[in-house]
Amino acid sequence: MNFFTRLTLRPQGIIIVAAGFLPIFAIVSMFPAIPAIIDHFASDPDARWKVPMMVSAPGLTIALFAPFAGFFVDRFGRRPLLIGATLLYGIVGTAPFFLDSLNLLIACRLLLGVAEAAILTIVNTLIADYWDDRGRKDWLFLQGICGPFLATGVILLSGVASSIRWNGIFMVYAVAFPIFVAMLVWLFEPRRDDGATAAQIAQRATVARTPFPLASVATIGGVTLLASALYYVFIISGSLAWREVGVMDPARIGQLTAIPSLFVMLGALIFRLMGDKPQKVQLATFFGLLGLGLTGIGLAPDWRWLTAALIVQQTGAGMAVPTVIAWALSKLPFEHRGRGMGVWTACFFFGQFSSPWLVHQTENLVGTMQGAFLAAGLAGIFTAIIIGLARFSRPPASPIAVAE
Repeated sequence: MNFFTRLTLRPQGIIIVAAGFLPIFAIVSMFPAIPAIIDHFASDPDARWKVPMMVSAPGLTIALFAPFAGFFVDRFGRRPLLIGATLLYGIVGTAPFFLDSLNLLIACRLLLGVAEAAILTIVNTLIADYWDDRGRKDWLFLQGICGPFLATGVILLSGVASSIRWNGIFMVYAVAFPIFVAMLVWLFEPRRDDGATAAQIAQRATVARTPFPLASVATIGGVTLLASALYYVFIISGSLAWREVGVMDPARIGQLTAIPSLFVMLGALIFRLMGDKPQKVQLATFFGLLGLGLTGIGLAPDWRWLTAALIVQQTGAGMAVPTVIAWALSKLPFEHRGRGMGVWTACFFFGQFSSPWLVHQTENLVGTMQGAFLAAGLAGIFTAIIIGLARFSRPPASPIAVAE
């Protein structure tokens, strides 16, 4: 049976892959538009810091609200909340096109983060609800392969939209509306093996509930926080490492980064090929590759060595999200999966938020940006060794949802 034959529940999978890209879309789409928005609000003396804050504002609300989203997902079910969150995403995402106040734009972006917190939490929960372990890895692999192509298309579209009108980029968020309609048609509420939905499990005392896996969720949160902080080291601070090996021109940095960035897809492929390996092997491989790449960047004497190290780092980055999600999902029982993935989402975005601060503090301590990369890389390698030596508990059995 080949890969495409195994992709069961195809309409649901395509919708989940598309919806899972919406929160990434919210960040990627904005960067080409930042100069045009700053120029439009040039009369505001605070525009140079308010506009970047407006772009990153959703990350703050995602980190704050994702655990609450997880609670509501387990309490009231997956489908209705995902549909509502996607509609809210479309409304508050496109609203800035009709507004001319920077403060209102920031408010819309904060609300967008609330919608994204729910979307990310529910999408990752449904990946576990709809498919068994092998199916999850197939769809997570497909998500990892599609992501770079979608991101490139969004950046190109964003540049065109911003050149037409300063806030033209915000109409691109209307992509949420056809996804919303598709959810209404094809998504269904998953059920546990005994036929109970998440809402019924929460509301009926007669349905047996397992204890909340506090230790597992704490482990998931800690590993995800560390993985995210290391994952964003190059994404946020990479240009500063390039400068320390003598590459100062932004265009040249982009050219040198382009080829290594394609190795993200190789990382996604390695994740899928390792699908039958123990989870600790998969996690150790991801942390090891990411750590070796960051270490190489920290030690690189010139742009050639840095490019070679970046290939390794980008391969590890391609494994990052699907590996950590698949591992986290395997540790969460059906009735607690929403809250568990809410914690995962919050920790992932708090890692994104904290990564530049940690890198800056390390740079101050060691004296150079490459030194900070070296420290981050050694942390990744050390984590890989610890995981390799650890004993993992057997994951709980998960139900496979079927359409009614």
